[in-house]
Amino acid sequence: MDSPSRSSVIIIGAGVSGISAGKVLAENGIEDMIILEASDRIGGRIRKENFGGVSAELGAGWIAGVGGKESNPVWELASQSGLRTCFSDYSNARYNIYDRSGKIFPSGVAADSYKKAVDAAIEKLRSLEANLDGEVSEQPCSPKTPIELAIDFILHDFEMAEVEPISTYVDFGEREFLVADNRGYEHLLYKMAENFLFTSEGKILDNRLKLNKVVRELQHSRNGVVVKTEDGCVYEANYVILSASIGVLQSDLISFRPPLPRWKTEAIEKCEVMIYTKIFLKFPYKFWPCGPGKEFFIYAHERRGYYTFWQHMENAYPGSNILVVTLTNGESKRVEAQSDEETLEEAMGVLRDMFGPNIPNATDILVPRWWNNRFQRGSYSNYPIISDNQDVHNIKAPVGRIFFTGEHTSERFSGYVHGGYLAGIDTSKSLLEEMRKQKERESESQAFLLEPLLALTGSLTLTQTEAVPSLHKCDIPTQLYLGGQVPCLFGILEVIVLGIHVMLANWGKT
Repeated sequence: MDSPSRSSVIIIGAGVSGISAGKVLAENGIEDMIILEASDRIGGRIRKENFGGVSAELGAGWIAGVGGKESNPVWELASQSGLRTCFSDYSNARYNIYDRSGKIFPSGVAADSYKKAVDAAIEKLRSLEANLDGEVSEQPCSPKTPIELAIDFILHDFEMAEVEPISTYVDFGEREFLVADNRGYEHLLYKMAENFLFTSEGKILDNRLKLNKVVRELQHSRNGVVVKTEDGCVYEANYVILSASIGVLQSDLISFRPPLPRWKTEAIEKCEVMIYTKIFLKFPYKFWPCGPGKEFFIYAHERRGYYTFWQHMENAYPGSNILVVTLTNGESKRVEAQSDEETLEEAMGVLRDMFGPNIPNATDILVPRWWNNRFQRGSYSNYPIISDNQDVHNIKAPVGRIFFTGEHTSERFSGYVHGGYLAGIDTSKSLLEEMRKQKERESESQAFLLEPLLALTGSLTLTQTEAVPSLHKCDIPTQLYLGGQVPCLFGILEVIVLGIHVMLANWGKT
């Protein structure tokens, strides 16, 4: 069992928010921190796995928001690290929509369907706003045909996870780049960690980072926080930065003693959790169209989101012969619950609809399971289209000495890697400010206690030297304490000194 020696700060979670928070704390002189990570690696929902000879990004895969007037901080980190990326152009995907017979919908039909879907999305937003204002408005028609369902999926589950104008594109630009580097997206986190954790040959060896530590309980009071892990370890700190995902906060993995206030739990429950599943398929050779405008293609099916959005990896990794299909939410949960063999059979059925019965079988499949991962419970936060900003503020707001961070605490960039990165920086700065204020309060309290003591000491110096110049309190008979002025003053002094010792002892624990 680890020693319960007290730290200044415990960071729970070593994803992008936890690592960026730790870096800022270290830069401001907070060295006695501990990072508790539930898994056997850093990165959180940034995770790579070797598949088919390349690095498959199971979680975050793109740097979104590039090319604008303001530079995306994650893009800056990638540039500094020489991370290899590949530009992604989704605009042609709507013209690569296959029906179940393998025919591509005419571009005119696809463009018209796309325009109708965008108009319907805008109308739905206006309708929701009108209903909030007490007005009654007619709801737009729901998509019904396979192509309508496919485009609706692309707009709402893939392209537009938030209401336009999208802050990321407004601030940083509208271009997106796929990470295509065998070191993985997580390489950026290791480079950040090098700034404040001891590393050697790309491995973190600093004992302040503790892996496989599953936090199960947080006991918090005005004097500090006690953290208990699943393996029986206990850690104490003045403050905690909690970077667990919104899905974990909604689960029962971590208990709080005392429980979180109602305003906090209600805000947490209101935030939706998106599940985004990228299924990787390896083939002996490529049989799909390549070339300009062919990277992304769409399958139109009667069931919305059924193996809808496809991408080939030839641009990122030429010769890899890998396809990726993206599922979300309900379809993700369904696929996570079945075997990989069943998923492979379904995916091959869809590919044969599009490209014919003679295509080869996939030689391997990789299916991430973000929903069933108890350390993640989903892929990213997704606030309702019409939501109260107060909910975001309440999710982010600290509770006593527990500070919350993560992409779900970012008001402008929730759901993005840069949102998580900036949230960690923002939270650590808020904590540093609170620590500064706490020191000021302690200094004021100490001065308040010392003031009467100093005044009393001065008074005693005058009276004692004149009345009893060589007197020590231990030499005074006990009965004199009841009637003499000088012994009474010594009694008061003793109480004040004892009180100061108690206060200083308590401060040492905070």
